[in-house]
Amino acid sequence: MDFNSVVDYAVSFMRLLRVNDVVDICIVAIAVYYFMMATRGTRAVQLIKGVLILVALYMASSLLKFYTLNYIMSALVQVAMFGMIVIFQPELRNLLEKMGRLKIGHFLGIVTDPSEQGIDNVIENISRASWNMSQTKTGALIVIERNTRLGEYMHSGTIINASVSSELLGNIFVPNTPLHDGAVIIRGNQIITAGCVLPLTANTNLTSELGTRHRAALGLSEASDAVVVVVSEETGKISLAINGSLTRNLTEQSLKKALTKLLLADSTQEILPVKKIFRKSK
Repeated sequence: MDFNSVVDYAVSFMRLLRVNDVVDICIVAIAVYYFMMATRGTRAVQLIKGVLILVALYMASSLLKFYTLNYIMSALVQVAMFGMIVIFQPELRNLLEKMGRLKIGHFLGIVTDPSEQGIDNVIENISRASWNMSQTKTGALIVIERNTRLGEYMHSGTIINASVSSELLGNIFVPNTPLHDGAVIIRGNQIITAGCVLPLTANTNLTSELGTRHRAALGLSEASDAVVVVVSEETGKISLAINGSLTRNLTEQSLKKALTKLLLADSTQEILPVKKIFRKSK
C-alpha cells in the first residue's frame, strides 16, 4: 500500500466520522481513564492480568481447535464476567464516589478546591509533628483520607473539627490522655476526629516488631486508599502505610517527600483530560 492509498483511506475515514462518534470515543476514553486511576497501585491490577490470561487462553484454544480446553475456558470466562462485580467492588465503589463528588467547575478547570491549596501546610505540620513525637517516643497514628470516605471509622472517635497543626497533633497523642490510643483522621486540611478505632490487618506474616498501631495502619490501608503515618512508642521510628504495604524508618524530610508525592499527586492525577485540554488552550 503506497502513501497515496493511505491518504485516501484516511480521508474516506474522516468523511464517515460523525460528531457523535467523536463524543462516543471521548466518553469511553474518560471512563477507561477513571477506571485505570481507580485500580492503579491496587491488588485489582493482578486480578485484571488473571482475567486477561483467561481470555487469551480461550481465544488460543478456539483458534487451535482444542475443543475440550475451549469448553473449559469458555465456562471460566463466563464465571469470571459475573465475578468481576464482586472482585472489583472496592474499585467500583471508589469510582462512583469520585463521580458523585465531581464538580462542573473542576471538570472545566474554572475553580480550585480550597482544600487543595492547603495540602502543603498539612504535609508540613504532619511531618513536623511526627518527627517531634519520634524524638520523644510518643506513639501516634495519623490517617489522611483520600478518595475512599472513612465515615464508618470516624464515628468510633471523638469529633475535633480543627485545622491541622503540629501542636494540636502533639497534644492529642500525649501519653495517658483520653485520645492518645486511637487514630486521628484528617480530611482535607481539617482534623475531623481523634481516638478512632481502625481494623487490624489479616496478614499473619508480619514481624513481631510491629505492634497494634502498625497492624491497624496496615489494616486500614488494605481496606481503603488512605495514607497512614505511624510513630512507634517503643522505638520512635516513623512508618508510612499505603495500599497494604509499610515503609519504615522515615525521617522528617523523607516523610514529607513521600506525603508530597502521594497527596499532591491526588490533586493532579484526578484532573480530567478535558481540564488538561482547557489548560493547554489558554
